[in-house]
Amino acid sequence: MDFKCREITLLRQITIFYMYYSNLQHFKGLSGYEIDGAWYPRVTKIIDIKSKPALYKFYAEMNNFAEGEAIKNKSASEGTLIHEMVEQIFNNQSPVIDSSISPAIEAFLRFKEQKNIQVDPEFVEKQVVNYDERYAGTLDALALIDGKFGVLDIKTSQAIYRDYNLQTSAYLAAMEKQLPNLQTRWILRIDQNKTCFKCGATLRAKGGREKIRLPWSKNSGYSESAKNCEHQWSELKGEIELKEFPYWQEDFKAFLGAKKLWEWENDYWLKQAGYL
Repeated sequence: MDFKCREITLLRQITIFYMYYSNLQHFKGLSGYEIDGAWYPRVTKIIDIKSKPALYKFYAEMNNFAEGEAIKNKSASEGTLIHEMVEQIFNNQSPVIDSSISPAIEAFLRFKEQKNIQVDPEFVEKQVVNYDERYAGTLDALALIDGKFGVLDIKTSQAIYRDYNLQTSAYLAAMEKQLPNLQTRWILRIDQNKTCFKCGATLRAKGGREKIRLPWSKNSGYSESAKNCEHQWSELKGEIELKEFPYWQEDFKAFLGAKKLWEWENDYWLKQAGYL
């Protein structure tokens, strides 16, 4: 089977996997929350309707769908562990840090102190509801950074993707009536990798998969020396990236568009749930 045919097959398997629900309770449990006697779809499930080229490319690089699922699930577990540590730190606890993620958490602690990030534990892992637009979600934190008060979302991905703006805009829109002093939103990416002493390439091991990223420039692309380098790797080091996205209204319009499409895609279950 050539690469293109294998990619199409994997995309079909992904589509079937994510669209299948065995019954109404299965759908409601995976897709939303019961809050005060009413059911609301969750933000992250709504955003799943948007295509994810990076995810499709990842699956296409695998030998089969099962291998991709195994790596993705293990990677998600590692990301969840980092989230749990950060949550405990935000709640003024002193967690026992697993050695597998200690470089990432140590880098986060240094960054938190340098930026003087202040978080109210009341708004850590806070469930929010937008009653007007009828959706719910759980935000990671509300934070004060550089004198601004806003939504802080933690990611453990290898990059900050534009999809995240849909998620954070939905959280901000859900909170703006309750907290009109909310000013902005940030994505805080926490990761860890090794760096080649010779060429500057990075080695990222997540989900049991080691991935090397060569240094790249717009003018020359990937250097031949990096391509042929016999890498000498550093110790595992934490990596922190913080990006602010203050203008959220257009992203929220896009989120509502995704929500409309998600409702169309799932109208069978949503009608059974009494949502439509």
